Order: sequence, then structure tokens, then C-alpha cells
Amino acid sequence: MTTFALIGAGPGLGLATARRFGAAGHTVALIARDAKKLDGLTADLARDDVQARGYTADVLDIESLTAALYAAAADLGTVEILQYSPVPRADFMKPVLDTSADDLDAPLAFSVKGPVAGVHAVLPGMRELGRGTLLFVNGSSAVRPNPKVAGTSIAFAAESAYARMLHDTLAGENIHAAQLIIPGAIRPDAEHSSPDVLAERLYDIHTKRDGFRHYAEPLPA
Repeated sequence: MTTFALIGAGPGLGLATARRFGAAGHTVALIARDAKKLDGLTADLARDDVQARGYTADVLDIESLTAALYAAAADLGTVEILQYSPVPRADFMKPVLDTSADDLDAPLAFSVKGPVAGVHAVLPGMRELGRGTLLFVNGSSAVRPNPKVAGTSIAFAAESAYARMLHDTLAGENIHAAQLIIPGAIRPDAEHSSPDVLAERLYDIHTKRDGFRHYAEPLPA
């Protein structure tokens, strides 16, 4: 049995995606900062007969993130699928002219250093398996920079570049890197962007392995 590791576990998309991959037979490693929240999520998944365990880590603390992923692989089995989808902090989203050089430190650590650390932690196991999937989830500012949210626009663009390089570099090793862009808000009643619909989409990206960038729905005109 292999593991689905979710960085940025929460009660919406994270829980739905964990449930979907768990239903497919993967053990689930939930990684987030709040231990109490993780306990609630693992209890929810247990009611669906999904074997899950929570690991407390902060993506801005590279040592804690790496340790969580190593522990998950040791406890639950090799990580075959890694999803990186933590929610950016509100202070990353200043207007471009109000964003200083120092204001970019945390967004870039969040969207670049975090993913790089996560990939380096799980890549050796994927290579031993001979397969793997790296899933990156971003908002529309990753592909259409928004001057109202400069920090995330810059950091998501950098994350996209990193993920695309992984896609091109690792394809020959049967390790698929892909990005899902979610242009609008994630809502239970959204036709294309409800947690359950997005979870199914991410599972399809994992299984079909048909390209790098995918959109939950078209970008607004």
C-alpha cells in the first residue's frame, strides 16, 4: 500500500481529496499546522474506512515539513502521490505598489521553498517505486497575475515554473507533475469547483497523466 500525502490539509478540498484517494486504496498522510484540526480530519476519514494519520508541520518551517513527510512514509508506506495545496495567508495579498521586497520573503518561502522541500523528501521513494505523482493546486493568479494580490501572483508564478520543470524532467521516470488551476472560489454548490468535483479531477489527473496544466473551469474573460 502506498501513501497519498496532503500538504495543507483542511475540511474542504483537502478532506475531499483525502477521501477520494483513500477510497482508491491509499493510506493518507494529512499535514497541517493545527494538530486539533488534524485529529478531526482523521476521525472523519476513519468513518469512511480511510486509514489516515495527521502530522503537524508548517510549510514555512522546512525542517518540520521534511520531518513530517519522512515520518509519514515510515509510518504509512512510501508516498506515491504528493499534493501541495496549503491556503496562502491574507498578508501575502497586498497590492503591487504596497508590496516591498521584504513582503515577498514569506510568499516565496510558502510557494517555492515549501514545494521544493516536499518534493525532495518524497522523490527518492517515488523513484524506488518506479512511479509517482506531484500535484500542485493554485488559484488563477498563477497564470493571470493580479496586481491586487501581488505576493501570491509572484509566488504562484514561481511555483508554476518549478512544477513545469518537474513535469518535463521527471516524465521519463514515470513521475508525473501536474498543476490544477482553480479560478473561482471553492464552494459546495459550485458546478466545477466544489470540493468533491475538484477531488475527482485531481484523482483523474493522477490516473490519466495527460499534460501539465489543467483548469477546473475556464478563466473569466
